[in-house]
Amino acid sequence: MLLAKADVQKVARLARLAMNETEIESARSQLSGIFDLIAEMQAVDTQGIVPMSHAQDVSQRLREDVVTETNQRELFQSIAPQVESGLYLVPQVIE
Repeated sequence: MLLAKADVQKVARLARLAMNETEIESARSQLSGIFDLIAEMQAVDTQGIVPMSHAQDVSQRLREDVVTETNQRELFQSIAPQVESGLYLVPQVIE
């Protein structure tokens, strides 16, 4: 897909980019190359190919879900500036 200079200028304006003529021409050729690659990839027949979530068939090693630390809630709340009904009270930051 060949982009026009006006297309690149419009995108640059929308993105609030100040581009000179050399930068516009460079961006135009790079974007045209990207759109050509996208068109080439879309032309590939993918009928019957199952989508995959990962390039390799791997599985995550899982560990048992066991508690490894002791409950220190009372200790932490005893040193907190303000606590009410087991909850930490903090100053309001949004009105």
